[in-house]
Amino acid sequence: MRATKRGIARRARRRGAKFGAAAMVALSVGTVGLGAEAGLSPGAGATTPAITSSATAHLGCSGVDGEGYWQVSASGGVFTNGAAEFYGSEGGAALNKPIVGIAPSVDGRGYWLVASDGGVFSFGDAPFEGSTGALHLNAPIVGIVPTPDGQGYWLVASDGGVFAFGDAAFNGSEGGTKLNEPIVGMAATKDGRGYWLVAADGGVFSFGDAPFYGSLGAKSLNASIAAIAPARNGNGYVLAASDGGVFTFGASAFYGSAAGKTDAPVTGIAGTFFGNGYTLTTSNGSVYNFGDSSFCGVAGNASTNSPIVGLAFY
Repeated sequence: MRATKRGIARRARRRGAKFGAAAMVALSVGTVGLGAEAGLSPGAGATTPAITSSATAHLGCSGVDGEGYWQVSASGGVFTNGAAEFYGSEGGAALNKPIVGIAPSVDGRGYWLVASDGGVFSFGDAPFEGSTGALHLNAPIVGIVPTPDGQGYWLVASDGGVFAFGDAAFNGSEGGTKLNEPIVGMAATKDGRGYWLVAADGGVFSFGDAPFYGSLGAKSLNASIAAIAPARNGNGYVLAASDGGVFTFGASAFYGSAAGKTDAPVTGIAGTFFGNGYTLTTSNGSVYNFGDSSFCGVAGNASTNSPIVGLAFY
């Protein structure tokens, strides 16, 4: 059932990682207490429940069709939560550069890690389609986003450069453009024929068939933007700030934020299986859940040797 249900649904919702995005990556209820159900990880110190959507169906965190998510640390350690399985990591390996992102394979039976030098590490059924590990880059890589069919991926650098591998199409970049602030994230459109880049000041740059739904580039922010995730139907996106603030555009609905409630900077955001919520992760492994996002655990419960830098939803 998993391969059919999840495979079809993932193609239909195309994130980025989730959404790893995503970032869309593609990244909760179950047996946790009321505090976590309210949308915050245990010990986060929040008392106000997150706003929920009219569609509050949860898959829960167990079983082949359950929810889950992966968190990755800068040292390459991978932490599994809920139904997300462990397929390997770079934890303990001697890396040339730190890991900066994670993205799930199309059926959730694998994932990719990417380092700041563009080195790509594939696990499970995530195919290796190339990397920039051996190239001289003008700026460090900050994220990885898979294509809808999982047979390719994009890498994005902080200067706006975009590198396409496998069946990922190059639709333009901000490489060579003078940016006010560095690029911090990327999200793909539902059909994979376009993508958005987001800068630390909230500026959004659209390429290919990705529509522009707005940005924060001209606004004064309390904290810099850290990540972006696309709407499930591809008609919008969500931006997450390092202080837990959440900003929605287009069809992306607002389900609450962790602004003023986090005890460490937010480093990643991922959408959910049904697309009626989102999950935030912080550098110390805490997880904040909103809408139909199920709380399935945190990397903060484990011993992390380095900061959590990314989140991918199963």
